[in-house]
Amino acid sequence: MTENISRKAVDQVGTEERCARFKTRSIKKEAKVSGLKMALNMIDLTTLEGKDTPGKVRQMCYKAMHLHDAYAGLPTVAAVCVYPSMVAVAKASLKGSGVKVASVATAFPAGQSSREVKLEDTRIAVDAGADEIDMVISRGRYHAGDYNFVYDEIAAVKEACGKARLKVILETGEMGTLDDVAFASRIAIAAGADFIKTSTGKIQPAATMPVTLTMLEVIRDHYFATGEMVGMKPAGGISNAKAALHYLIMVKETLGQKWLDNKWFRFGASSLANDLLKQLVKQKTGAYQSGAYFAID
Repeated sequence: MTENISRKAVDQVGTEERCARFKTRSIKKEAKVSGLKMALNMIDLTTLEGKDTPGKVRQMCYKAMHLHDAYAGLPTVAAVCVYPSMVAVAKASLKGSGVKVASVATAFPAGQSSREVKLEDTRIAVDAGADEIDMVISRGRYHAGDYNFVYDEIAAVKEACGKARLKVILETGEMGTLDDVAFASRIAIAAGADFIKTSTGKIQPAATMPVTLTMLEVIRDHYFATGEMVGMKPAGGISNAKAALHYLIMVKETLGQKWLDNKWFRFGASSLANDLLKQLVKQKTGAYQSGAYFAID
């Protein structure tokens, strides 16, 4: 099962140096505006709090469809991400918009529950209308070296997803090394992940460029070997437009133009949306708008 999955080492120094070079790329104004809009269209707006209410979810869904009505021609975000109990509310609020509903499952964020509970959690979200499931791997099992358990659980959740796409969260802040990030990524892809995702957003560090590049290179190797595309979602810690553009450059130079689409690349960073909007208004008018002009959620 996982015995045939490569444990090829990652060159950490080379990875960090390449990431530093992505940050030096010059982006002209027209390309910058295009990139900012592209990044907006790749965001999963998220609320995952114990105090979530139907009203809060409806408000977030409205923002997902109306990011800044004073600026004509803006895209929507890619998806909203909520707990399974809020999927039906989000689905009804987003009807006809094209914005997807994603739901965390499998005892998010710790993943400390039985497989039966995790599968039922997944089915509840899918039955309520979720288009995508964001699952967390059993990190304790991974760190104990029980890689076959992790593989089997991902495969079981993938089956429970039915037609919904599966994003597999590695919680890379707990991985320790880029070697483990790469190996866990290979396990997730081999088990059927449609996307691999860095983090829950509940643990620091969350997404970083070296971690994301490592995961992108695993996706690239899988594509070269099989011809199958797998998506990528860095989540947590990406809060400004400049960083988002650096990530898009990294995706294009590592995987190519085909991945610059929200079917294959997402940002799990709700706070990023407002900074992207501020930068777009700045490019259009020459002046920054106050944060008070943009909805918080």
